[in-house]
Amino acid sequence: MRGTPRRALLLTAALVLTALVTAAGGLAIPARLPADDPLPGAARFGIAVAAFAVAHLARLRFRVGSGMASVTWGEAALIVCLHLVPAGWLPAAVLLGAGLAWTALSLAADRRPPVETARIVASLTAATALAVAVAASLGAPLLAAPTPGLALALVAGSVTYLLSSAWLGGVTVALWHGVSMGPPLLATLRGKLLMFVGNVVVGLVVVALLEIDARWLLLLPPALWLLQQTYRHRLRADEERRAWRAFADATAALNQLDERGVATAAVAGALTLFGAELVDVNVARGDGRWRRYRGDSAGRVVDREIAPPARSEPGEQELVRPLTVGATRVGELRVRFPCAAPCGRERDALAAFSDALAAALHDAATHRELRLVTARSSYEAVHDPLTGLLNRAALLSRGDQALRQRAHDHPVALLLLDINQFKEVNDTLGHAAGDQLLRLTANRLSALTRPGDLLGRLGGDEFALLLTAVPVVGGRTAPATYTLRRAREITERLAAPTEVAGVRMSVEISVGVVVADAGAADLTELLRRADIAMYQAKEGGSSVAAYDSSQDVASTDQLALLAELREALAADDQLVLALQPAVDLATGAPTGVEALIRWRHPRRGWLSPGDFIRPVENSEQLGTFTRYVLDKALAVAAEWGRAGLDVPISVNVSARSLLDPRLPAEVGDALRRHQVPPHRLVLEITETVVMSELEVIDEVLATLRSMGVQLAVDDFGTGFSSLAFLTRIAVDELKVDRSFVMRMAESPEAAAIVRTTVGLAHELGLRVVAEGVETAEQRLALAELGCTAAQGYHFFKPMPADKVGAVLGSLLDTAQGNVFPLRIDGAS
Repeated sequence: MRGTPRRALLLTAALVLTALVTAAGGLAIPARLPADDPLPGAARFGIAVAAFAVAHLARLRFRVGSGMASVTWGEAALIVCLHLVPAGWLPAAVLLGAGLAWTALSLAADRRPPVETARIVASLTAATALAVAVAASLGAPLLAAPTPGLALALVAGSVTYLLSSAWLGGVTVALWHGVSMGPPLLATLRGKLLMFVGNVVVGLVVVALLEIDARWLLLLPPALWLLQQTYRHRLRADEERRAWRAFADATAALNQLDERGVATAAVAGALTLFGAELVDVNVARGDGRWRRYRGDSAGRVVDREIAPPARSEPGEQELVRPLTVGATRVGELRVRFPCAAPCGRERDALAAFSDALAAALHDAATHRELRLVTARSSYEAVHDPLTGLLNRAALLSRGDQALRQRAHDHPVALLLLDINQFKEVNDTLGHAAGDQLLRLTANRLSALTRPGDLLGRLGGDEFALLLTAVPVVGGRTAPATYTLRRAREITERLAAPTEVAGVRMSVEISVGVVVADAGAADLTELLRRADIAMYQAKEGGSSVAAYDSSQDVASTDQLALLAELREALAADDQLVLALQPAVDLATGAPTGVEALIRWRHPRRGWLSPGDFIRPVENSEQLGTFTRYVLDKALAVAAEWGRAGLDVPISVNVSARSLLDPRLPAEVGDALRRHQVPPHRLVLEITETVVMSELEVIDEVLATLRSMGVQLAVDDFGTGFSSLAFLTRIAVDELKVDRSFVMRMAESPEAAAIVRTTVGLAHELGLRVVAEGVETAEQRLALAELGCTAAQGYHFFKPMPADKVGAVLGSLLDTAQGNVFPLRIDGAS
């Protein structure tokens, strides 16, 4: 900062020297006045001095950046004097006239330092010398008759005077304050432009009147006074408009929620709003500390801790304003102006800005306290106040979230730890010792956690540790082995002797361990299982025990699954049909499509029927579930019918569903609602159902058969009864179980069962379908055994409903023959 004023002083010295040289040199140039000139040379020089003095005394001021700019009648005086006075005398006349005017203004109002006054006068003198040179190069304006050439020379000189004086002022501001010269230079020219045009017009008018009749000049003073007032009003209006805009921007920038943001915006806003050289925002903290945010005209803002500022009288170019809200002191604003003392308007603006800043700082402090309270409340809501670990609610919430983020079949483990003889510690040493023991245990457990682990205190002397990074490499027993090793390591580390309430003791714990897939249960269920394992450890006298499902007679996982199924049925976007076509082994035409159900569980992932059918069959939701699947399947079949595809669709029916006498009516309603012919619906029943010999089942199956619905026996060959049921219950299709199909190549027994089943079906006029065909060899062997149709991955994997229609159409188009009826004899 010290180097910048030094350069400005050097510039001032150079300008003063230039002004003296040009003034002296101009006076040394011989004047070419007419011999009959009625005015002596001294009188003309005096007129010039007086004209420049009056022109600069009638100045107007406006703020530019961090300084003040002045608008004078200098250009008008220059034009008149170029016409009346030898051009070489004008630098000296400006030096004397402007020097007298600015000295008087400095003494009476501005209180400028002599160096600053000397710089201004020297700049005006140098600008005048340059303007005189330009005007003289374009013509001889002295006492010349009004012509366009004279007007051009005078205007060119005025423009040169304006640009050079403004440029010198901009250079001085840039050197003094260390800022860019461009913005203040443009602002100065913009502020002077209107008055410059008026100056040129007034100057040219005066020159013209002098040539016509000098008495007309008596009419100029009122006009000049009105013009002066117009300029004053225009500058004041522009400055007020800019000031209000800057004030609005500065106060709007204070609308922030943190102290640093408010204070930094206040510093930047005050520098711009007041054109300040230095701004200090001293902020009082609630704990008695103070922090100062300081910015200078170069735009640099720094902050640091300070002692409470002492009350002191501000300097002449400073304004200090305490920042208070009610009776609360929130800080202090100190603004230092670069040159002139602040005016009344600036004092009023500073007062208003200070009030806005005080309110913003108070709001920021209040918001900071609210953030601290909120953060403290949020922390206490999820953390145990004694140990700092997660509390039970937070552990359950974050644990469930961690389980949902893992793949459905990724193994996880839960360790439930309980301190042995903790009650004895409380009773013997007191609750303070018990709290110390809990904190010690929590610290040791925290030190033993690894990435991916979740540790919490459930309450009392129980802790839980969820392991989500359980390794899967090493076989199916690897997760359990890893978890048990971790549990034993924890018990050994916690058992290291320690001192509690002056008593040296060893902390012994019991650990219950449970390992499960991430999608198999939520954390509440894992905690229940781990609790069972922990009590098994206590009862067995060991420190670690793994969960044994045979010891758990109250599993809630199925209950949770059923509750989730109820939600899935209501959501209508989780249970999805997967359709697998069966094809004729001779022609390749589709003989039917089996509808399989899959559950897109939001937490457990994709579930196959084996994951949820058994609990559904034993629940009250079976009827709703059956109707849901049947409705979905018939909706797909209806779409096929509209597309001209006559392909039956198969739906599996549970044994318990056949015990409901209302089933045939519900099936009939569904067929009518979807407008699907009954023969295009095949209900697959297990051999176990058919062997039941219950009268209600026989009646339900007979009613369905009489409606035209077709029946198929699924998993044929896996039962243990005679074949008498095929004569008792009329069915249309036998489906050979996949276990025989997969083993018939290497097992003569399996091949014999397939051959017998195919022969039996042919004898009874039934269609036979082989399930689970995965290779071309199996397909060829089935064809050789006389099997007419098959399904499996060799042909098609189960596919979405929106894709199977195109597959069926393609199969029908390329088939070599027609689809065989389900019964060879054509019976329905």
